[in-house]
Amino acid sequence: MKLDYSEEKIEIKTRLPVLPLRDVVIFPHMIYPLLVGRQFTISALQEAMIRDKQIFLCAQKSPEIDMPGGKDLYQVGVVARILQIVKLPNGTIKVLVEGLIRAQIKTMSKSGGFYTARLQIIRPDTAEDRETVALSRSVLEQFADYVRLNRRIPEEVLFSFSSIDDYHRLADTMAAHLLVKMSTKQELLETDSVKNQLVNLSDILREEIEILKLEQKIDGSVRESMSKNQREFYLQQQMKAIKEELGQSDDTTNEIEQLFDKLKKLDITKEAREKTKEEIEKLSKMHPYSAEAAVVRGYIDWVLALPWGMKTKDRGNFKEVKSILDGDHYGLEKPKKRILEHLAVLRLAKQVKGPILCLVGPPGVGKTSLGRSIARALNRKFVRMSLGGIHDEAEIRGHRRTYIGSMPGRIIQSIKKAGAANPVFLLDEVDKIGKDFRGDPAAALLEVLDPEQNKTFSDNYLELDFDLSGVLFVTTANSMAGIPPALLDRMEIIRLPGYLEHEKIKIVRHYLLPKLRKELGMERIACEFTDDALLEIIRFYTRESGVREIERQLASILRKVAQQIAEGKRQSKVTFTPRKVANMLGAPQYLSTDIKLNPEPGYAIGLAWTESGGDVLPIEVTLMKGESKLTLTGKLGTVMQESAMAGLSYLRSHAEIFKLDPDFYKDREIHIHVPEGAVPKDGPSAGITIVVALLSALSGWPMRPRLAMTGEITLTGDVLPIGGLNEKLLAAKRSGITDVIIPFKNKKDLPDLPKELREGMNLIPVKKIREVIHEAFEGRFDTRKTTASPRKKKK
Repeated sequence: MKLDYSEEKIEIKTRLPVLPLRDVVIFPHMIYPLLVGRQFTISALQEAMIRDKQIFLCAQKSPEIDMPGGKDLYQVGVVARILQIVKLPNGTIKVLVEGLIRAQIKTMSKSGGFYTARLQIIRPDTAEDRETVALSRSVLEQFADYVRLNRRIPEEVLFSFSSIDDYHRLADTMAAHLLVKMSTKQELLETDSVKNQLVNLSDILREEIEILKLEQKIDGSVRESMSKNQREFYLQQQMKAIKEELGQSDDTTNEIEQLFDKLKKLDITKEAREKTKEEIEKLSKMHPYSAEAAVVRGYIDWVLALPWGMKTKDRGNFKEVKSILDGDHYGLEKPKKRILEHLAVLRLAKQVKGPILCLVGPPGVGKTSLGRSIARALNRKFVRMSLGGIHDEAEIRGHRRTYIGSMPGRIIQSIKKAGAANPVFLLDEVDKIGKDFRGDPAAALLEVLDPEQNKTFSDNYLELDFDLSGVLFVTTANSMAGIPPALLDRMEIIRLPGYLEHEKIKIVRHYLLPKLRKELGMERIACEFTDDALLEIIRFYTRESGVREIERQLASILRKVAQQIAEGKRQSKVTFTPRKVANMLGAPQYLSTDIKLNPEPGYAIGLAWTESGGDVLPIEVTLMKGESKLTLTGKLGTVMQESAMAGLSYLRSHAEIFKLDPDFYKDREIHIHVPEGAVPKDGPSAGITIVVALLSALSGWPMRPRLAMTGEITLTGDVLPIGGLNEKLLAAKRSGITDVIIPFKNKKDLPDLPKELREGMNLIPVKKIREVIHEAFEGRFDTRKTTASPRKKKK
C-alpha cells in the first residue's frame, strides 16, 4: 500500500518486525526517541534496518513483563519508520522513530529471536462535515485551556497547531501531548473515526481541565494559608522577644508551674518543702537568662531530683538471699555468715541499726564484688564511691552555693544516681583517704557512718536534712592501719582472708574459667586445666591473696589458644599440663623464697605477713671477730631493728642458762641479715625467730628441721600475739614446713582457720621464749631456769 505522507509517497509493508513498547503509545505523525535494551527488540530493529527501516510499534499491556507474548500486546499500533540509531556504551540502542499510519495485528509469529506480524492497515477517515469542523475548533480551544493550566506542557506547542489542516492529524497530535494514562491514549489510538476521536478528546480534556482548576484552587488556598501562618509566626516571635526582655515569658510561667507540681508530688520534709518553695518563688521573679537564675534553677533541680522517701522493697525470701551470696562467692564462710546475720537483723528490724560493715582484706579477695552481691541479694540499688586519694572535705559534703560551679557532695550525687533512699552504698578503699589544708574527708564521713547522726545528714550545697538511715553502708579496706580511729570505732570489722591454693583452684574451675570462656567466645571449645597446671600458675606466675592475677594469666593463655585455633594450628580440644602452661606463659615470674628445711647453725625460719598474703622469712646470723657491734641488714624497719636488739639483750641477760660465755658480745661483731634485701621488712613478729637464729649461731647448734615460728618477744621472755596467722600458715604450708611455733594467745584464732590449712601441720602454742628454744633445739638447752644468775664481782 502506498501512503501520501508530507508530500512524499511511502510504500507501507504489511509484514513487519514488532517492537513492543513500555509505558508509551506512539501516534501517527509523532517523532519520538526510544531506548531499546531487550535482546529481541534489538534483533527486531536490526531486521528493520536490513529491510526498508519500517517497524511496527505497539504498547505492552503490562510494562513489568520482560518477554511479552501475543496476548500481552495491544493489537492496534503504528507503522513507523526509523530515522536514526545510536549505540550507547552500555549496550542499549537509542532510536528515533516517526509514526506513519495505524495498523492492526492479524497474525504474529516469532523467528530469528524477534516477533514478526502480518498487519491490516487502518486508513485514516478523511470525511469532513460541519460537525467535524465544530468539534475540532471546540477541542482545540479546550486543549489551549489545558496547556495554560498545565505547567508541564510548554505553551509553544499551541503555535504548531495553526499549520495543521488535517483533522485526523490534529486529533493525533493533541492526543500525543495529553498527560494521561497509557490505557486512555491506547483507546484514542484505537478509535476508528476522526469524529469519535474528537468527541473522546473533548470528554478527556473537560475532565482534565476540571482537575487542573481544582489543583490551582487548592494550591492557592495553601499559599494563602502559608502566608497567614508566616505572618502569625512572625508576630508571635516578636511578642516572645518583648516578653523575654520584660522577663514575662509564657514558657517561664509554665516552667514555674511544673516545678510547683513536682514539689507537691514529693514525700519531702516540711522544712525542705518550705525552702524549695521559697527558691521557686524567687526564680519566678528573676530574669530567666540571668546568672543568679541559673544557680537557683540548678539548686531546685537537685532538690526535686533526689529520691525523698522513695525506697525499694527488700527481697522477701531469705533463703534466696543466702543462695545468691553463696552463688556469687566461693568460700569466705565467716564473712558471708556475718553478712547474713546482719541482713537478718536488718530484715527483722526494718531499719539499719548498729555499726557499719567494714570488709578488710588483701586486694583481689572479692570485697567490692561482695558488696555488689549484698545489693543483689536484698534486691536494692547499688552505688559505689571510691575514697582512694580524696583530700577535700567538699567531696563528701559538697560546696556552698556561694562558689561558682558548686554542686552537692558525692554522697548526695550517688543517692540521686541510685534513684532510691535505701541503696547499698559501698565506700571503697576507706583506708586510703587523704588529708590536707582543704579539710579532712574522714571527719566528714563520721556523720555519714554514724547511725545516730546520718538520719539528718546535711550537705553544704542543699542545706537541707536528708535521711541516710535507710542506706546500708559497706566499706572496704586493705588494712586497718590507715583507717582513722574515730572512723574505725563506728564500723564492725569483717576480715576477708586470702584464699588457700585449693580454694583458688575451685574458684578458677567454677567461676573464672566459665566467665573467661564466655568473654573470649570460647564456650564451645573444650579447654581443660589439670590441678597441677593450675598450681603451676598459682605458685610461679602469681603472688597474691586474691585471684585477679590468676584471671589475667588464664585470659592470656586462652587468647593464645584462640589465636592458634583461628590459624588452624591446634585442635578444638585442649588439655593443659604444667609443661604446656610454662610454654604459654614463659619463664616463672615469681620464685618461692629459698629456705633451708634442714638448717645450719645461725639460721632460723620466720613467717611474715604481706599485702599479697604471707611469706616465709629466713633469718641468718654470722659472728666475726672485731669491735663489739650489732649489724642489721636486709632493709629492716625500725620495729624489726628494735626486735633484734631486744632479742640480743635477752640472750645477754640469760647467757648462763644457755651455756654461753657471759662476755660473748665483747670483741665480736654480730651480723643479722634477712635475705631479699631490696624488699622492705618491718614488724615485731620476727622477734622469737631472731633469738633462735642468734642462739644457734652462738652455740653452734642448728635448730630442728622443717620448723618455722612467729611471735613478738619482750625483754622478760614473754611471747606476744601476732596478726595475719592465716596468711603466715599458708606460706609455711606452701614451703613444705610441718611444725610452726605460734604465740599462746593466738590459740583463740585456731578454730577459725580452714580445716584444709590445719591438716598436716603441727601448731605449737608457746607463752615464753624458753619454750620456743626448747622446741627449736629439741631440748638441748636446760630452760628450767627462768632467770639469769647474778654475776659475781671480781676481786
